[in-house]
Amino acid sequence: MAPWDRLPAPPVGLLRPRGLLPYTVERDLPVAMPDGVVLRADRYVPLGVRRPPTILVRTPYGRRGPAALANGLPFVPFGFQLVAQSTRGTSGSGGEFDPLGGEGEDGLATVAWLKRQPWFHGTFAAFGPSYLGYAAWAIAAAAGPELKAMSLQITASTFRDAAYVGGSFALESTLTWTGLTHRQRRRFGMVTGPLVSHRRALRAARSGRPLAELDVLAGGEQMRFYQDLLASHAGENGYWDGRDFSGTVGEVAAPVTMLGGWYDVFLPWQLRDYLALRAAGHVPYLTIGPWWHTDPRHGLVTIRESLAWFRAHLLGDPSGLRRDPVRVYVTGAREWRHYRDWPPPGMRQARWHLHAGGGLGEDGPRDGPPTAYRFDPARPTPALGGPTLLGSSRPVDNRPVERRPDVLVFTSGVLPADLDVIGPVGADLFVRSDREHTDFVVRLCDVAPDGASRNVCEGGLRLPAAAEKPVGTDGVRRIAVDLWPTGHRFPRGHRVRVHVTSGAHPKVAANPGTGEPLATATRMVTARQEVFHDPDRPSAIILPVVERGPDAAVPAGEDAL
Repeated sequence: MAPWDRLPAPPVGLLRPRGLLPYTVERDLPVAMPDGVVLRADRYVPLGVRRPPTILVRTPYGRRGPAALANGLPFVPFGFQLVAQSTRGTSGSGGEFDPLGGEGEDGLATVAWLKRQPWFHGTFAAFGPSYLGYAAWAIAAAAGPELKAMSLQITASTFRDAAYVGGSFALESTLTWTGLTHRQRRRFGMVTGPLVSHRRALRAARSGRPLAELDVLAGGEQMRFYQDLLASHAGENGYWDGRDFSGTVGEVAAPVTMLGGWYDVFLPWQLRDYLALRAAGHVPYLTIGPWWHTDPRHGLVTIRESLAWFRAHLLGDPSGLRRDPVRVYVTGAREWRHYRDWPPPGMRQARWHLHAGGGLGEDGPRDGPPTAYRFDPARPTPALGGPTLLGSSRPVDNRPVERRPDVLVFTSGVLPADLDVIGPVGADLFVRSDREHTDFVVRLCDVAPDGASRNVCEGGLRLPAAAEKPVGTDGVRRIAVDLWPTGHRFPRGHRVRVHVTSGAHPKVAANPGTGEPLATATRMVTARQEVFHDPDRPSAIILPVVERGPDAAVPAGEDAL
């Protein structure tokens, strides 16, 4: 293990390890907002530190108990003071909780309050995963020069595109999170909420009822956030104004480190934030592991990498920082790779063509008729794996879904050598549908010698809005489908496989095919889909192939396995 893979001492628990500082806690500090609403915060102060820098966390998930560990409490015994504030309408803070709304205004008012406190010593950092990280992005561009560092995990500056993946509707994750935040108002809601919300969301999603009724089925009553997202699907009502901070990422001056997972629901948009910082001339750090959103394995990695970042930028001690800014885990190879940038320098985009008869390869397209299937939204194609907000997103064997007649399967020959695919993945498809309104979903799988076909990454696109490249006059359209980025080795002896289908239920709501409003559509019509793969219409998946450099690989630590 490299030096940065070891924490100087265990996280703080009931016992205080030698060398770590004791601390005191001030509870329920009032922070008045401009509209008179009072938010509550807890302040943790390390003893014996003359001018401790501050770490600010804003959270809707509570400040006490287990939540304190996720809110940054482990940093305090290392000499940082922590201010953990409950967002509006949660855990004792006044006002009404409006998910994603008002975090910029409330956050900046909190920063102004922070700067006025006699115990504030001039510098602070922002920290947090998921919603906490989003709340940090909401203030980052306007927080002032006192913001010296940011450490954000499994999050992004906007959740808009994650709610409408490829123009569709992320049904499972949206319904699950709405139920979770709804349940947290009850006693022990945050303890039982994740499991109960996920189970009820799945049951509601599979009921066949119109989307507008599913929040009542899942939570017992209509839930505002879910209804707002449904109503805002077309993007014309201004709902996301003030809730999307992606346009200000390049203006953030504070050094940023990010941690994500290959199977996290927010990874594509987290990487957009990274690229926005790079385009603005910054050098953010990036770690991507084999994790999903609620995977506990990234917790310890988060603490130790954040601690090194805060020491470097708040205490002037860069000794814990790694040499290369980008660190990614390569699944299939079971090793970490270090790079100077993302995507990895030297990456080449390789076209692997879909062939008539179900073949796949780097050799050019071949003559042959299109491959067709029929999609029935009343019996939508299921998703057996893939990113989800709650629950496991561990890759699974997709052979059951591959046996369905509404899934096209294209498979390469046996690989004679390892194939390392690290970077953005896309599909360039030539398709035709007898429906103006329909979806296309593409999935990349790794087929082992025993036949197991495990998902690597996937993505989808809803037509017609995104299909802007007609080909000829015969109804064929050229579409670009963005899949999740990946870092994966297809080992020698394995095969590469691609699915093309039109559903990934319940992760994505099925397209009814009628063009009716998403929330209330009840009529379902089947769609006949064709995928072309001839020399004039060469459908392909675009794989980011990387050759391993002599110094790029580092054996994996237990945190990744």
